[in-house]
Amino acid sequence: MKVAGLGFKKDVTLASLREALAAAGGPDGLAAMATVSDKADADVLKQLARECGVPIKAVPADVLARVDTPTQSQRIAGRFGTGSVAEAAALAAAGPRARLIATRAVSQDRTATAAIAEGDGP
Repeated sequence: MKVAGLGFKKDVTLASLREALAAAGGPDGLAAMATVSDKADADVLKQLARECGVPIKAVPADVLARVDTPTQSQRIAGRFGTGSVAEAAALAAAGPRARLIATRAVSQDRTATAAIAEGDGP
């Protein structure tokens, strides 16, 4: 099961989310998208998930905080307790033995990040 983890700022556009996802490897073969719970209902994320034909998995912030990520952003670590929301969400949603197949990719305007993990599911 492949899961795209997405992190994004409040003012993100659909184009920026698409760009980050494409930079991480694109939507082909995805089973789901994942992000931190408080952003899972964002209209722009719902739109992207509909386009890709996949569900959104909401990952609680306390779960993200327990996930070690290869990419480390001090700003994100201070806010979420993990180095990358995109990487942590992808890993958490793909299951306990998940591995990243694409580390965090960032949109040009720096409002969206995406990473892809592969695993056996929850």
